[in-house]
Amino acid sequence: MDPPAAAGLASRRPDPLAFVRGQLREPYVQLLASQVLTGAVAMAANILMVRSMTPTHRGEVALLLQVVYLATQVLLLGTERSFVASYHNVAPGPAVRAYGRLLLLPVAVGLAGAVLYTVVAPHRHNPGPVIVAMLAWYTVIEAAALASRAVAIAVGRVRDFMVCRVIESVLLLAMLIGLFIAHQHHPELWFLAYLFAGAVPTVLYLAIWLRLPVNPDAVPVRRELNTQVRREGLALFPAAISNMAMLRVDRLVIPALASTAALGLYTSVATMTELLAWPLRAYADSRLGRWRASHHDGGLQAGPIVLAAAVYSLVVVPIVAGALYLLIVPVFGHQYAPARVVVLPLVVAAGLYAVSRVTLGLLIAKGHGGLVSVAEITGFVVSFAVYLLLIPRMGILGAAYGSLAGYGACLLFALIASRVAKEKTDA
Repeated sequence: MDPPAAAGLASRRPDPLAFVRGQLREPYVQLLASQVLTGAVAMAANILMVRSMTPTHRGEVALLLQVVYLATQVLLLGTERSFVASYHNVAPGPAVRAYGRLLLLPVAVGLAGAVLYTVVAPHRHNPGPVIVAMLAWYTVIEAAALASRAVAIAVGRVRDFMVCRVIESVLLLAMLIGLFIAHQHHPELWFLAYLFAGAVPTVLYLAIWLRLPVNPDAVPVRRELNTQVRREGLALFPAAISNMAMLRVDRLVIPALASTAALGLYTSVATMTELLAWPLRAYADSRLGRWRASHHDGGLQAGPIVLAAAVYSLVVVPIVAGALYLLIVPVFGHQYAPARVVVLPLVVAAGLYAVSRVTLGLLIAKGHGGLVSVAEITGFVVSFAVYLLLIPRMGILGAAYGSLAGYGACLLFALIASRVAKEKTDA
């Protein structure tokens, strides 16, 4: 073979490293990497806390975190996914300022509400001004962090978001290890570590994005877009609240109907099973803009996407269930052995929840935000009803069955709604 021909053949050979680099630049992969890292740190934090605190104190930390996660959704008012869909390929600085305007009023009302609660709440329901202040400020930080995720996806700076989460994870893990070594058992100190670790990198990267020069090729930001984002966000707000409630209300109901010790046992498993759904949620979030564009062009094929999500869950669920059941006692200790009873229903529930994220993401891309809210509300109502019915009788196993029923109902409604919406479109 002559040298020019050989050179041409060599130039056509695929470069494995180039392929790997291309995949690592994919927003979905970067979002997933940040979530996997967060999940790994959450697992490590879970182990450190259960090794340092009694189930009661571990439950108190979980309760504080659940209050923050629910309150965060109130501040966001459903704008996360609507922002990604509307602000596509805009510059980072204008996008940050646009989201800041969306958050300004809810944050002001939220902080005022926290002050008012501290003043007027009865003593038996008032944890004190320090705890309320920590809850309020961590809620603001979490809202800013979730807003930065939406901004990163919209403006194509997902790598920055991933680095931000790396910094947060390193800070959190370092502080939690310090608390573990120092034998600190106070729930407030462990909660404060979450607040500090979340605040530092989030504020840093928002400041960096605000100072970046505007790319002349970026799509200009129109003020009316915020109106569109707010309107679509309000349509999705019931979905956001119901989804968060479906995910977190079990942590609030268990202390009321059982005990904080039961919450500590339940959370030790639930924190780990939630990780199963993260890859599909990252995939759905990163593809939302593309799916909407494909839908407008008439080329969105939802069936194969949902089928692939279902196959993922069917493969991963039995592996996770078996591994988690075997590892609870060696990793957490014998006092957490009763938590093994909830492994199977919680892992199956997480698999159903994962598939529902993809199904609902496709509905959002098609403009059916109202159906998404109804699906999430259905799941929450079913799960909450089962919680009230079964937790007093079965304890944490009743809570696990409630999650399984709620996630299953949400997925079933989403699949039916998708089918009905498709038939109406075809007609």
